[in-house]
Amino acid sequence: GARQQTNRCNESLMLEKLPACGKSFEEMMKKVDSKKWCNLTEFIMYYDNFTQCTEHEANNASCFWPNPLAEGFITGIHKQFFSNCTSEKVHWEDPPDEILITLILIPVMLTCAMITLVVWCSKRSDIL
Repeated sequence: GARQQTNRCNESLMLEKLPACGKSFEEMMKKVDSKKWCNLTEFIMYYDNFTQCTEHEANNASCFWPNPLAEGFITGIHKQFFSNCTSEKVHWEDPPDEILITLILIPVMLTCAMITLVVWCSKRSDIL
């Protein structure tokens, strides 16, 4: 029978071509004020083009995408452009005591009322 030839990933070709994607992304990012680099809506189209480029080059080299080498390259681009974009941690605070007490007491009172109602109805089962 005929043997199907499988293409092997040409990692060196992929690594040779990926920098062109990075260079193109860098050129597009020059159009965006660096203060807005953490706002994805400012450059989402450029980033989409960059992602498609890396996928295209990986596929042309018969490599799957993403792969560890491509991810390493993409991570390098992220470090170059987005290293100052840290997510701010939300600082959770307890609600004021008045609200907290109300939020605790309402379910406790409802539970007590339901227990009282069930006990009262079970004693009055002859009427129901």
